[in-house]
Order: sequence, then C-alpha cells, then structure tokens
Amino acid sequence: MRAWLGLLARWVLGGVWLYAGGVKLADPWASVAAVRAYELLPGSTPVFVGHALPILEVALGACLVLGLLTRASAALSAGLLLVFVAGIVSVWVRGIEIDCGCFGGGGSVPDGSSAYPLEIARDLGLTALALFVLALRRTPLTLDRVLLPRTTEPEETPHA
Repeated sequence: MRAWLGLLARWVLGGVWLYAGGVKLADPWASVAAVRAYELLPGSTPVFVGHALPILEVALGACLVLGLLTRASAALSAGLLLVFVAGIVSVWVRGIEIDCGCFGGGGSVPDGSSAYPLEIARDLGLTALALFVLALRRTPLTLDRVLLPRTTEPEETPHA
C-alpha cells in the first residue's frame, strides 16, 4: 500500500512542478519579475534564476511523473521547496507584500493581500510528499525499474 501511496505522491508533486514550471515558461519575464520581488538576489542574478527555475521545475515534474531518477528528484524537490519557504518567510518578516509567483505572475500586491501562511503550508505539504517519496525504496510504474534495475534484489521465496 505504501508503494501505491508513493506513486500518488510522486504524481501529485510531479504534476505541481509541471504546472508551475509550464506556466512560467510561457512568460519567463514574469518569472524574472517574481524572483526580483523577493529582493534577495543581487544584480542580474534574478534574470538567470527567473529563466532557469521554470526549466528545473518542468524537469523535476517530468522525472517524478515518469519515475526517472525518482529519489534524487524527490530530494531536490524537498530542498527547492524549503528554499521557497525560506523566501516566503523572508518577505513576510520584512513586511514586503508580494504574490509568491509560484504559479506564474508575481510581484507586488496591495498591502495585506498576500497569503503567506497558505503558501508556506502548501509548500511544507509538498515537502512532506517529496520526503515520503524519498523515504521509499521504489514506487510502482517507474522508468527507474527499467533503466536502473537492482542487481542485488533478494530472490523471492515462496511462502509455505
């Protein structure tokens, strides 16, 4: 049962990454504006991050949905989500009101209209899914099983 829950977690997390990255790929300069709104990165770094982040998100999503490099993709997902949480907490603490830009858009919003607690809760929930997938040795329906078969799997013994 855990393996099938892992498959569901993989697909949900992968779907979120594919959607988030796909929306940003459609308008990369909005992604750059969203990164700039956090006021954390110097100089032209937001331009690089704003263009690279959607590509990374789509790649992570594809890997998770297909079950390719699953554990590494889950670990990278967890780390990236925690960076996002830190960024949201940072703007919240500094009193900066922005749309997180998590699913496109981003930038300044009117005072009091940001949803930081919900965004943090969402990202922590997604982090929990990533950690669950990471903790599992394998999940069903993965390309990992085809491309990276285990050579040290114990043989199954019939039960009496």
